[in-house]
Amino acid sequence: MAAALAISTGAQEQNVDLTKASLEDLMDIQVTTASKKQEKLSHTASAIFVITAQDIRRSNATNVPDLLRMVPGLDVAQINANTWAISARGLNARFSNELLVLLDGRSVYTPTTDGVFYDVLDLPLEDIERIEVIRGPGTSVWATNAVNGVINIITKKASDTPGAMVVAGGGTVDQGLGTVQYGGSVGKNTSFRAFAKYLNEDHFPNSSGQDGGDGWGLSRIGFRSDTILSPKDTLTFEGDLYSGREGDSSVGITSVTSPPVPNVELEVNLGGGFLQGVWNHTYSPRAGMSLQVSYDAYKRHDLLGETRGTSDISFQHHFAWGDRQNLIWGIEYRYSQSRTAGSLLVSLDPPNRNTQLFSSFVQDEIAIVRDRLFVTVGTKFEDSYFSGPDLQPSVRVAWTPSPERTLWAAVSDADRTPAATDTSIISNLGGFTGPNGPVALRLLGNPNLGNEKTIAYEAGYRMSLAEQLSLDFAAYYNDQYDQETTEPGAPFFEPTPVPPHLVLPLIYANLMHGESHGFEIAANWKVASRWTLSPGYEFEQIHMHLKPTSQDTTSVPEAEGSSPVHAAQLRSHLALPHDLSWDASAYFVDRLTDPVIPAYTRFDTGLTWQWNKKSSLRFVGQNLVKDRHEEFVDSTGSAGTTLIKRSAYVEWIWQF
Repeated sequence: MAAALAISTGAQEQNVDLTKASLEDLMDIQVTTASKKQEKLSHTASAIFVITAQDIRRSNATNVPDLLRMVPGLDVAQINANTWAISARGLNARFSNELLVLLDGRSVYTPTTDGVFYDVLDLPLEDIERIEVIRGPGTSVWATNAVNGVINIITKKASDTPGAMVVAGGGTVDQGLGTVQYGGSVGKNTSFRAFAKYLNEDHFPNSSGQDGGDGWGLSRIGFRSDTILSPKDTLTFEGDLYSGREGDSSVGITSVTSPPVPNVELEVNLGGGFLQGVWNHTYSPRAGMSLQVSYDAYKRHDLLGETRGTSDISFQHHFAWGDRQNLIWGIEYRYSQSRTAGSLLVSLDPPNRNTQLFSSFVQDEIAIVRDRLFVTVGTKFEDSYFSGPDLQPSVRVAWTPSPERTLWAAVSDADRTPAATDTSIISNLGGFTGPNGPVALRLLGNPNLGNEKTIAYEAGYRMSLAEQLSLDFAAYYNDQYDQETTEPGAPFFEPTPVPPHLVLPLIYANLMHGESHGFEIAANWKVASRWTLSPGYEFEQIHMHLKPTSQDTTSVPEAEGSSPVHAAQLRSHLALPHDLSWDASAYFVDRLTDPVIPAYTRFDTGLTWQWNKKSSLRFVGQNLVKDRHEEFVDSTGSAGTTLIKRSAYVEWIWQF
């Protein structure tokens, strides 16, 4: 099941088949991302959707971005074979800077762009316990980037993946994909797994039907170990290393005397990895603490040529105070080192930067009426390198008049902190010959740029109408101000590089404001004992305005037109005789207006033969409606757009 009511249990509990769970069981399921602690779904005052391990097996997806398409309110668009634009509740872009993405609680965004490189977020899908997705602010506990949503990918404990696993497959686009994994134990108290994963993706065509130059490949090795130190203490270590190479056709040669020439192909080398340790201690059934330490590093030999290493340490403590209050608080320190080589097209000033982030949060859940009415009050304090001290509070209310119904509402103050590209970028956009000689166009960062601010109002209703049907509805209104614009600066003369030329700068500023509103609805209908349908729909309108002093001509249409007004989906799972199952999903995405992208429908389907409990063979077709279609254009030019094409693949999974 893949509606918000059909989600898996917490990380410390065993997997269950939620198709057999009662309605009361579904409302009592534990989630963790909304408040950094386990809580009942019925108490959660957030628009939350969880992709379970069962959903992943039925999805026909081979990567995390395609898995996320099933979440109503999440806009997932593929730019080319190796690049995606993903946002929650509008403002989509390649580096969507208001959506926080986590892997086992570790942030995977980059402070360089405030975005995520989804091409290297490539763990074995079979090891994912669940993906919790919150649409709407998570800033009172997560802060940085969590303005419009939080995605938390939670992997399985090592004890849940014993034995050997081999995954092998290939097809027309996914030309080669495979995973080799082994899990075991050391003594009675330590479980482990280690894996190696590989993918090789074919290129997509460009608008003229030629090779888009965006094919890519990636290799990864990783591990996880879980140790029971005592009846009250557990210790988890995990990490991975990856290396790859991908094509990018976004590079245009600039000149101070002419506009950019057509794009040329660039091969980008990728490398990186992480190491993370988590110690959990339980004082009692009513109190516990967690200490998490991680180091994350990557290098990308693209036009910016960045190498970054980030160290992070966080501590949190939760405890019950009396019979009606549950408090949680925490602190975090993050230190990040960035080194960039830059190029003629794009660079940072300064090219090298060391940044620090200090943050703390506190949240109190108060049971006004026990098991019926809950109020949660919290705030996050953050002191970042780019914007200084900031406070982001929220108030949430959940009312459960019966086990089958939950009503909730929330008000949040959420800020987006500038990235290095906002404050320090130097991007040469091209040039032309003016009346008095050569003129160059240049985009410059603003070191005094402030936070983008949002006041978010949300409300939702979850209900179970019968043993076969559940619904989840959420509506929102966002008041947004101090949004980023691009303003013309004072021209200046530059003698080098030759010929001497006049520079017309464009500089970032906070001169846009507006509002967005919409709603999302998801349902889960068990038509028969063997057939389940999961429809979903989302609607959104964005209205932006410039301050009187602004001279920007592009930010308003881009903000209003980069996400669809309407989107809908329908997913079906049918269990057939002879251990066969048929899964199909259709996604409709409305047109975009800036840049203009026609509406499209994506249809994926797959037939799986589960010949025993641990082995299966799957035949999958993707994007079957149209041979090729366009989904998104990166307005910054950092990634070239190609056409998503029809594909098919075969996958074999053997566990022993």
